[in-house]
Amino acid sequence: MGTAERYTVEHETRYVYAAPVSQSWQLARLTPRNLPWQKLLSCSIQIDPPPDERHEAPDSFDNSVTHFGLHGAHRMLRVRMQCSVEVGDRPSAEDTPFAAWERVRDTVREQTQLDGLVPARMAEPTTLVPLSEGARIYALESLTPGRDWLEAVTDLMHRIHAHFEFDPGATTVSTSVDEVLHQRRGVCQDFAHLMLACLRGHGLPARYVSGYLLTDPPEGQPRLMGVDASHAWVAAYSPATGWVEFDPTNNQLADRRYITLAWGADFADVVPLRGVILGGGAQEMDVSVSVIPA
Repeated sequence: MGTAERYTVEHETRYVYAAPVSQSWQLARLTPRNLPWQKLLSCSIQIDPPPDERHEAPDSFDNSVTHFGLHGAHRMLRVRMQCSVEVGDRPSAEDTPFAAWERVRDTVREQTQLDGLVPARMAEPTTLVPLSEGARIYALESLTPGRDWLEAVTDLMHRIHAHFEFDPGATTVSTSVDEVLHQRRGVCQDFAHLMLACLRGHGLPARYVSGYLLTDPPEGQPRLMGVDASHAWVAAYSPATGWVEFDPTNNQLADRRYITLAWGADFADVVPLRGVILGGGAQEMDVSVSVIPA
């Protein structure tokens, strides 16, 4: 992997329930992936109250999933992940040969087993990223006839960053791509879903990537704990380059500051913690994330 940056990541989710929960079954996608450019050195997931059952198993995207269940009454659930990870340089896409985006689309359609994740599957609509005529039209300015794939996708990333405002209060997890297109504001999840809809609307495969991004505190200020958040970006596929990671929120390709947690077709495939409970009534959730460079 060559030279790399080392980070400690802490991710804590805490639920407080108004009434006792009698049963809880949960799935946690909180273990970062091992990749050619990313090495997981250690990882622990602490659950309070201690679960009555627990096991680890990969999902269909080979993300590591912790399955656990609590079968005694409880009014609080805390899940805390702490890991150490090294991140090196991703493969460079800059020196790849010219490939018109239409040829990328056609090759993926003709050769459906080009990659272990099957890129053709990542060109299909999903519940959270359905086919959107608005997104397809929005992408046309970038996907001009005969344009190089990397140039076109990079331009699409630039335009989303320029045209959409980051606003944490503007959307929820259920906000649709068309709503984001209309109001021109949202968060990283929204911009990733929009970019996926733009590319898939033209038959180009792309997947949703979740993880963490090292953020810099204001000049002269110490790095604060627990103030970072999970991040989301997009990996688009070309047979000549493989998967290239684009971040429309920050207008850049992923580098050593990006720590990959999980990936899938959309946010529903990578939710850090989701499950089913019996009882509980109203609930409050608090999430804190810290990314600490070594």
